[in-house]
Amino acid sequence: MKRHIRKILNVLLSIFLGGAILYWMYRGFDIDTMKSVLERDVNWWWMIASFPFGILAQMFRGWRWKQALEPLGEQPRTSTCINAIFISYAASLIVPRIGEFTRCGVLAKKEGTSFPKALGTVVTERAVDSLIILLITIAVLLLQMPMFLSFFSKTGTRLDDLTLLLGTFSKAGYIVTAVCGIATLVCFYIFRKKLAFYDRMKATARGLRDGVLSLRNVRNVPLFLFYSIAIWVAYFLHYYLTFFCFEATSGMSVTCALVTFIVGSIAVLVPTPNGAGSWHFAVKTMLILYGVAETPALYFVLVVHSVQTLLVALLGIYGWLMVALGTERSVKA
Repeated sequence: MKRHIRKILNVLLSIFLGGAILYWMYRGFDIDTMKSVLERDVNWWWMIASFPFGILAQMFRGWRWKQALEPLGEQPRTSTCINAIFISYAASLIVPRIGEFTRCGVLAKKEGTSFPKALGTVVTERAVDSLIILLITIAVLLLQMPMFLSFFSKTGTRLDDLTLLLGTFSKAGYIVTAVCGIATLVCFYIFRKKLAFYDRMKATARGLRDGVLSLRNVRNVPLFLFYSIAIWVAYFLHYYLTFFCFEATSGMSVTCALVTFIVGSIAVLVPTPNGAGSWHFAVKTMLILYGVAETPALYFVLVVHSVQTLLVALLGIYGWLMVALGTERSVKA
């Protein structure tokens, strides 16, 4: 009973956090003006053109996941791997970070795949993704250091002196940073508890180990690396093409898109549904530093995030239907 209450509270906290940041950002917005923007100021053809890359990014994950499972003797169907990825992203819209467990559960039920081994490969994938995004972040940071310093200054953060940092931190910066920090600590505590639960189970621990080590036994390492890089290229194009949907951002450089993409990718680590609130705040601030006016920047992040979140939800529904209508494997291939 307590566990269920804790889960419900976690979901409510996540929704509240994202909602609070969004309310703070859009508290003075006129709904009628927003309707006018959606009807007249958004080039929806560019938005539609971005959809295939958002879908491809998740499909690349499914293909890569199947490849990571093969050295462990697991042979799930490709379609189930992809649909499990679709479902996992949609599930994380409701409960942040639950998607990793959800997709492993789907494969366990429909394909007879070992849950611990599947979870181990997820850990491997996350490590690879983290390395890729870290390398990209370092490269972008070195190329755009003045812009990042402006970002820290704009949000009330100073890197050169701790006293100055505390003295110049803005009221809004205190509120947003404190709330995000507390939520991140809560998420870390919950995740630690989950890991502790699995570590107590010997079979699960063995599966995790096997999954993490599976990368060294992947038969086609270049293909695995291609999938890993293609995931992030697709994500970036999914985001970058939306720049052409708005007049205020259509003339911005690829560098601007890359910087805001990286900042947004880091912001979604805050445990809110699909990074709601934290992503808006971070990307909006960076766009303003690149010369976009505040109001168009707010419109951009609200429309782009809402539409892309809707796409994730629709893919999740599609994946769930395909899995529900499909047959279960009684014997693994």
